[in-house]
Amino acid sequence: MIEKREFYINGEWVAPVQARDHFVIDPSTEEPCAVISLGSDADTDAAVAAAKAALPGWMATPPAERIALLEKLLEIYKTRGEDLAQAMSAEMGAPIDMARTQQVGAGAWHLKNFITAAKGFQFDRPLGDHAPNDRIIYEAVGVAALITPWNWPMNQITLKVGAAAVAGCTMVLKPSEESPLDAMIFAEMMHEAGFPKGVFNLVNGDGAGVGTQLSGHPDVDMVSFTGSTRAGRLISKNAADTLKKVHLELGGKGANVIFEDADEKAVKRGVLHMMNNTGQSCNAPSRMLVQRSIYDEAVETAAEVAKSVQVGNAHEEGRHIGPVVNATQWQKIQDLIQTGIDEGARLVAGGTGRPEGFNKGFYVKPTVFADVNNQMTIAREEIFGPVLCILPFDTEEEAIEIANDTLYGLTNYVQTRDPARANRMARALRSGMVEMNGQPRAAGSPFGGMKQSGNGREGGIFGIEDFLEIKAVSGWTPE
Repeated sequence: MIEKREFYINGEWVAPVQARDHFVIDPSTEEPCAVISLGSDADTDAAVAAAKAALPGWMATPPAERIALLEKLLEIYKTRGEDLAQAMSAEMGAPIDMARTQQVGAGAWHLKNFITAAKGFQFDRPLGDHAPNDRIIYEAVGVAALITPWNWPMNQITLKVGAAAVAGCTMVLKPSEESPLDAMIFAEMMHEAGFPKGVFNLVNGDGAGVGTQLSGHPDVDMVSFTGSTRAGRLISKNAADTLKKVHLELGGKGANVIFEDADEKAVKRGVLHMMNNTGQSCNAPSRMLVQRSIYDEAVETAAEVAKSVQVGNAHEEGRHIGPVVNATQWQKIQDLIQTGIDEGARLVAGGTGRPEGFNKGFYVKPTVFADVNNQMTIAREEIFGPVLCILPFDTEEEAIEIANDTLYGLTNYVQTRDPARANRMARALRSGMVEMNGQPRAAGSPFGGMKQSGNGREGGIFGIEDFLEIKAVSGWTPE
């Protein structure tokens, strides 16, 4: 078993002040794969103090030097891909091939995009031609607490660390206690890249412990959190007393609106997107809205596609989905599938219990419900598993009404070959992102939501700006 009890504080690996072991469970086997320590107030205080002490020097470091360190980090990251993939496969259940490509690849993608965005960013600029003696200076927010989830670990760590580093913030990272191993490898990479002591710190812990300590800490200037909407509310309340900046990337219940003129692969694409990462993505297209004229055919296709999705051990190579992360999530998903049945949705694929051939591991059957309405529990709650709900609609106006009738507003999807309708839908849908006809968002595109899906944006220039304050200066004398 892997033993990783130390924290990375002020440029060194240090033992926890108080021993508090936590076993990391491999969701493919339900057996422990590692043991870490959960931090205490003393550990959190030490990490924050290191970040605070390093802040003046790091803020004063020229942006070009900060960017150079990020470039060094990216080169090191590319050499540690297999280590990261193996860690994520063991700790959170990403199938190893998917871990190598999507999970590891996401981190490299974001670091590369931050480097590009940073090189074109003006940290010091004139207000405008009308005010030659006014200056706008972008300055680091300060000490940033970065609290990341288990479902896309490297995606979220790099989105936060990359932006904070470019902006000149110092950091304390608290990764999910479900997926700490990849984060500790990342800390090794930060050390090897040569970031100054105290710029980056890592303390493992749970949300109730280290997470709460960081979000309420008087010397933390900003919290960037990705996770559940419930936890986001608690962080906001805890951070309110110190009026720190709070960036939240929370849950979703995305609508995938499929019109009768959609391309022939739209339904299959939507099902496979939903099942990717075993449905554990906040931007998953979990509500498929289908125009009634093609509804029956779409339901049949969706059921066939879901039944073709293979489920397997995360350590085995191949194009299958793995388990969900832990027993709590597994039971929650089972309860929601049963609720869907009890509330009258039509089960056309999957259902409760483990897939055939599995009696251990947190495996879930790829599940599809038809004849769902937007008042059903499965249409309103984020299931966070491989469960798709299909709802019929008649008109464009009705589709918009159903899609927007949710507490969430992260990502919506539109499938139509009518450009004017696609553009109307993009404007009408209340979400931070709209993806149309299977076209992914480009490099540097901002990731984030509206309503109870959170606030702030991650990625590219927009992500860097979230870690900056704007300082207005008058009477500036050109040098």
